[in-house]
Amino acid sequence: MKAIRRFTVRPVLPEPLRPLSDLARNLRWSWHTETRELFRAADPEGWRPADADPVRLLGAVPAARLAELAGDQHFMRRLTEASEDLREYLGGPRWYQDQLSQGAELPAAIAYFSPEFGVTAALPQYSGGLGILAGDHLKAASDLGVPLIGVGLLYRHGYFRQSLSRDGWQQEHYPVLDPNELPLTLLREPDGTPSRVMLALPGGRSLYASVWQAQVGRVPLLLLDSDVEENAPGERDVTDRLYGGGSDHRLLQEMLLGIGGVRAVRTYCRLTGHAAPEVFHTNEGHAGFLGLERIRELCDTGLDFDAALEAVRAGAVFTTHTPVPAGIDRFDRQLVARHFGDDGELPGVGAEKILPLGTETYEGGEPGLFNMAVMGLRLAQRANGVSTLHGAVSREMFSGLWPGFDPSEVPITSVTNGVHAPTWVAPEVQRLGAGLFGSGCAANALAGAGAGAEGGAAGTAGRLDTFADVSDREVWDLRRGLREQLVTEVRKRLHASWRHRGAGSAELGWIDGVLDPDVLTIGFARRVPSYKRLTLMLHDRDRLRELLLHPTRPIQIVVAGKAHPADDGGKRLVQELVRFADDPRVRHRIVFLPDYGMGMAQKLYPGCDVWLNNPLRPLEACGTSGMKAALNGCLNLSVRDGWWDEWFDPDFGWAIPTADGSGTDEARRDELEANALYALIEDRVAPRFYDRGSGDLPERWIEMVRNTLAALGPKVLAGRMVREYVERLYAPAALSRRALEPAAARELAAWKTRVRAAWPQVAVDHVEASADTVVGGSAELGATLALRVRVALGGLDPEDVEVQVVAGRVDSGDAIAEARTFPLKPAGGHDLEDRRLYEGPLALDRTGPYGYTVRVLPSHRLLASGAELGLVAVPDAATGDGGGVLLR
Repeated sequence: MKAIRRFTVRPVLPEPLRPLSDLARNLRWSWHTETRELFRAADPEGWRPADADPVRLLGAVPAARLAELAGDQHFMRRLTEASEDLREYLGGPRWYQDQLSQGAELPAAIAYFSPEFGVTAALPQYSGGLGILAGDHLKAASDLGVPLIGVGLLYRHGYFRQSLSRDGWQQEHYPVLDPNELPLTLLREPDGTPSRVMLALPGGRSLYASVWQAQVGRVPLLLLDSDVEENAPGERDVTDRLYGGGSDHRLLQEMLLGIGGVRAVRTYCRLTGHAAPEVFHTNEGHAGFLGLERIRELCDTGLDFDAALEAVRAGAVFTTHTPVPAGIDRFDRQLVARHFGDDGELPGVGAEKILPLGTETYEGGEPGLFNMAVMGLRLAQRANGVSTLHGAVSREMFSGLWPGFDPSEVPITSVTNGVHAPTWVAPEVQRLGAGLFGSGCAANALAGAGAGAEGGAAGTAGRLDTFADVSDREVWDLRRGLREQLVTEVRKRLHASWRHRGAGSAELGWIDGVLDPDVLTIGFARRVPSYKRLTLMLHDRDRLRELLLHPTRPIQIVVAGKAHPADDGGKRLVQELVRFADDPRVRHRIVFLPDYGMGMAQKLYPGCDVWLNNPLRPLEACGTSGMKAALNGCLNLSVRDGWWDEWFDPDFGWAIPTADGSGTDEARRDELEANALYALIEDRVAPRFYDRGSGDLPERWIEMVRNTLAALGPKVLAGRMVREYVERLYAPAALSRRALEPAAARELAAWKTRVRAAWPQVAVDHVEASADTVVGGSAELGATLALRVRVALGGLDPEDVEVQVVAGRVDSGDAIAEARTFPLKPAGGHDLEDRRLYEGPLALDRTGPYGYTVRVLPSHRLLASGAELGLVAVPDAATGDGGGVLLR
C-alpha cells in the first residue's frame, strides 16, 4: 500500500549532542576530516564514506546509541572540540578580512550563480566538471572568508544515476530527492511561512519557487525549488532534473535561475541582514537572465533602460566554460519574446530591448536565435575563460562581437580553474603532511587559505614544498596503499554492477582477481561527449591488449563516465568500452565503473598512478580531474589542452603529441594520437614505473611524484583561483559599480549613444612620418619616427577618443604580431571639416620586419577597456593613405 502523504520525522538529539545537528547541517564536514571521523565514530556501521550524509546518519542512529554517546566522555570531548573549531572557522577573520584591514577596496558581497553545484555526494546537484568547479569555488571562498552567496536550482531528481544493461548499454535512473532528508534548511519569513519567489509567465500564469539553503562553511548556497503547491503541474516540474526537457523547459529553468535567483538573494539578505552583493558572477550563460532582473530593479528606481544596463554591466562578471558553439544554450527568439514584456516577466522592459542582447550579430551567426553566452558577455563588463588556452580560444570564438579588433584584444581574460584540496586529497596524504609539519599547517597548505601571509601563494608553495623531505620509502608505501584501496573499491563496485546486469554470484568469482595493487594503474573518468574521446585507447585493440598483458610491465586501467541521456553517440562509446572490458582475456586489467560521481572520484584520483586525458585539442576548456589526481601524487598523461597546456612540465608527467592543425582528417588524427599514446606508455611511462633501484624502489618515478606534490600542487589550488577572481575581477567590478551611481550611469549611457551615432563618420584621413628616419625601406634600431596623423571626429570631441599607433613585428602577410600600442597627443587646432591633428614619437626598439598602423578608439573614464564598445577606426588600406609603414 502507498502512503497518501509523505513527511520526514527528524530525530530529537539529547541535549549534550545538540551540537551534532549544527555540524551535520554545515557542509564543511564534507572537507573537514575531524568532523567526518566524529560522525563515523557515532555509528561506524552506518557511515558509508562514498555517499556519507550526517543528516541521514543521525536520523538512523537508535535512541539507545545516542544516549550512550551522550555519556561517552571521549566522544563528548571530540564533539566539543569539533563544535568549537567550526565556531572559530565561521566567525574568525580570514584572508579576505585581512585584506580589508590592510586597506584593500573589496566588494561587500558577491553573488555567484551556477546551474549546478557539486559540494558533496550527499547533495547530488551536479553533472560534471562545471558543477564540481562551482562547489570548489564556494568551499575555497569560505576558507578565504570571501563573502559569497551561491545561487542555483534544487533538482528533485538530480542529474541521473547510471547503470548498465547486460550488453553494456547505459541506463538512467532518476531517484526522487526529498529536500527534508538532505542537508538543507527551508528559508522562512518571520511569521514562519516559507519564503517564495514568483515569476510571471505568459497567459497570466505564475511560477513560484521556495528557497532552500545549504550552508557551505561560511557561504550560504540558495537553491530554488518549483515543486510547491501553488504551482500547476507543469510549473511544479520546472526544477525536476538537471539538463532535462526541451527548449521551453530549459528556458523556464534559466529564467528561474537568473531572475528568480536575484529575487532569492534579495529575500535572503532582507531576512538575515547579509550585505547586499555589489558584484554578480555568472558561471556560464545559463544564469544570464539575472542581468535583466537587475536592470528591472534599477528601472524601478527611475533609471532608463540604457543607464540601468551600464550600471548592471559595471558590477557583473561572466565566466565562459565552453570552447565550442555547440555547448552554448540558444533559444528561438520568438520563444524568448513570448516570456517577456507586459504579458510575461519584466513588465515595462519590452522584448525589443531584451532580444538584441542575445542576438548573434556577427558573421556566421544565426539572427533567429537568442544566444545565452552572447547575452552574458553583453551584460558583463568583465569576462574570462577558465585556462590560458581557453581564454585565447574564447577571444577567437567571440571575436565577432568586437569587429575590427584582433582576437588578442577581445576583452576576455582568463582565470585558470583550481580544485579544493581538502575535498579531494586522500586522508593518507593529509596525514603524511601533518606528520611532517603539524596538522594545522597541513590543512592550511592543502586549502591554500588562511589569514595573513600564510594565505598567499608563496606561503602555500613553501609548505607544500615540505613534501620534498618525505623519504622514497614513505612515498612508495603511500602510493601502494592508495592503489590497494582502489583495488578493493573497484572490486566492490564491479560486483554490484554485474549483479545489476543480471549476473549470478556463481558467475562472479573472477572479480576477486580484478586489478593488482602492484601494477601500474591508469585512470580515465569524465563526462562522455565525443571530443573527450573515451575510446581513443581502443583504436588498436591488439596493441592495447599487449600493454595490459605485458609479462613484466603490465598496465591496468580504471574507466568511468556518464553520457548525457539524450546522447546516443556517447552511449555507444560507453558500450564499446564496456564490451572490450568484458572480454575474459583482459577483464582483470581494465574495468568500467558505472555511476561516476563525487563518492567514486574521491577513491579513484588517489588510487591511480597516472591520470589519462586525451581530448581533441583545444576543446577542453580546463579539465580539473587531472588537478585532483595530481594533489594525490598521481602523474598526468595528457594532451596539452586546458590547464595542462600551461602547466605541463616533464617533472609532472607526459604530454601526448597532438595532430591538430595538421590538415589531417579526424580518423587519421585519432590514429596518430592513439599511436603516440601507446608509444608513451610502452617506452616511457611503464619503464619508469617498473625500473627499480636500491630498496626495490622506482626512484625516478618517486621523484616525479614528489615534484608533482611540491611544485604543481600550489598552482592547482582553488584558493589560488578564488584569490585571482577577487583581485582581478571582483574588486575592479565593485569599484566600477560604485562609480556608476545614477548620474554617472546616465552620463555613460548618453555618451555611448552619441559615440555610436557619430562613429560611422570617424576616420583616419592621413598618416605621415619623418622622412629622414626610413631610408630605402629600412631604419636603424633605436631610431625614432615622428608621426603626424589627421583624424575626422564626426562631431565628437577630442576627449571622446584616443588615437593610437599600433606597432610590432610583422609576418609574411604584413600582419602585426606581438603588437604594442602608444597613444598620440592632440597637436591643437582643427580645420573647417572638423579634422584634428595628433602627433607623437614611435621608438624603433626591435629588429627585423617591423610595421605600424594607426587607429581611433572611443575613450571614457568609465570604460573598462578601449575595446568595450567594439568600435575602432583604422586607415583605409585601399587608398594607401595612412595605411602604415613596413620596415624590412
